[in-house]
Amino acid sequence: IKLDSDGPIIFRQERVGARVRGKGGKKSWEATGFTIFKFRTMKHNASSESHKQFMAALITGDEAKLAELNGGQLDEKNKYKMVNDSRITRVGKFLRKTSLDELPQLFNVLNGEMSLVGPRPAIPYEIDMMPVAFLERLSAKPGFTGWWQVEGRSQVEFDKMVAMDVWYIHNANLWLDLEILFKTP
Repeated sequence: IKLDSDGPIIFRQERVGARVRGKGGKKSWEATGFTIFKFRTMKHNASSESHKQFMAALITGDEAKLAELNGGQLDEKNKYKMVNDSRITRVGKFLRKTSLDELPQLFNVLNGEMSLVGPRPAIPYEIDMMPVAFLERLSAKPGFTGWWQVEGRSQVEFDKMVAMDVWYIHNANLWLDLEILFKTP
């Protein structure tokens, strides 16, 4: 990572997850912020503006804008993923393709901020863009991997990704978690 670009090896970013709160025998989930750790795959201090534009188009289902942001075309395999992102380093492309960039999130799991399986933690500006109906995906602890990652990654529109996360939240059990962990690349 250091040989490919200047900057730290570990990337830190604020994310939003959920934690359980209990009062009087009742439990509820509460949105909470935390710092996620990843191996850095982008140039140091790269702007997030293009990602914000991409997420706005993804959340609203604006396929014309998604195509524009992806150089004029949408690849069916990665239709809902930023491709040709100039912020990504050569080593970063490899780390992302193999999902090795995610390994430092095991510290988040050990720290209790994330679970092994659950909805992916959202970036605060994504939450600001989401319709209220989509916020149900924040009603569980975020995961290192999840149903969406193994069943629809980069190939389903945003509302289906949210529906997959919500389905997981309502159907979570040990066997499903083991299936997801087994299918995780």
